[in-house]
Amino acid sequence: MNSDQGVEFDVQAELNRLEELILDNPRIPFTRKTVVDEEQLLDQLDLIRMNLPRAFEEAVEVLRQKEEILLQAEEYAQDIIEAAQVRAAQLLDEMGIIRQAEMEAAQIRQQVAQECEELQRQTLGEIEQMRMQAMQELEQMRQVVIDECEDIQDGADDYADAVLTRIEQQLTDMLRVIRNGRHQLRGEPQGNSSEESNS
Repeated sequence: MNSDQGVEFDVQAELNRLEELILDNPRIPFTRKTVVDEEQLLDQLDLIRMNLPRAFEEAVEVLRQKEEILLQAEEYAQDIIEAAQVRAAQLLDEMGIIRQAEMEAAQIRQQVAQECEELQRQTLGEIEQMRMQAMQELEQMRQVVIDECEDIQDGADDYADAVLTRIEQQLTDMLRVIRNGRHQLRGEPQGNSSEESNS
C-alpha cells in the first residue's frame, strides 16, 4: 500500500485501520481467537512505517513556517522600534532622553528574541512528544499483533488436539464393535480379554 503524494497522512487513522483489520477478521470456531491476514497486516504496518518520516517532515515544515512568521514579526517590531527611535530623536531634547529610548528599544528587542526562542523550544518539544507517542503506539500495536498470533497458534493446537482425541475415541469404539462382531461370528463369548488381545 502506498499513500498518494500530496495527501496528508493521518497516523491515528491508519492505526485505527490496523485495529479494525485485527477486530474485523473471522474467529476460530469454539475459541475467542481471530484469524488475521498476515499480508494485509504487514502491508498496513509498512504503510505506517513508510509514512512516519513524511509526517515528521510535515511537522518540521510547520515549525519552519512558524519561524518565518516569527521572523517577520520580529522584523516588523524592529521597523516599529526604528521608527519610534527616529520619532523620539526628532522630539526629545539633548538631556539624555534619546539614550533612554535607545535602551528601552534594546530591551524590547531582547524580549522579542527571548519570546521567539521560547516559542521555538515549545514547538520542538511538541513535535518530539508527537514522535514519541507515535512510536509507543506502534510498539503497542506490534505487541498486540504478536500476542494475537501466539494466541491463535495456541488455540489452533488445542482445537487440533480436541479433534484428534474425538477421532481416537471414535476409532476405539469402532474397534470394539468389530471385535464383538468377530466374537459373535466365531460363537465366542464377548468380553474375553485374552481373545480380544490376540485377535
